[in-house]
Amino acid sequence: MKTRLLLTSALLMFVQMPTMQAQVTVDVVKITCEQLLQAALPLTSRDILLWLSGYYHGKHDNTIIEPAAIKRDEDKLNNYCFVHGETTVMDALKNMGLSK
Repeated sequence: MKTRLLLTSALLMFVQMPTMQAQVTVDVVKITCEQLLQAALPLTSRDILLWLSGYYHGKHDNTIIEPAAIKRDEDKLNNYCFVHGETTVMDALKNMGLSK
């Protein structure tokens, strides 16, 4: 009985242990529009756009976030990327004039 209890307790300990997830890094400069649209990344297009928005706005010391503008820019980026799949997202933003 004690052996069974001990084995059951040990099994429950292993089942409840959180699984370790590998740390993922993404080089934003290399992300293509095709990858963005196919959800081939561990990030959503909104995550990427938020990061890029912070990147560009940080260069200009602008700390204002406009949620409506983020949504609008996300839609514009997705539409642009649909037509220009091989373009990098960074180049897409520059071509669209959103990197200012």
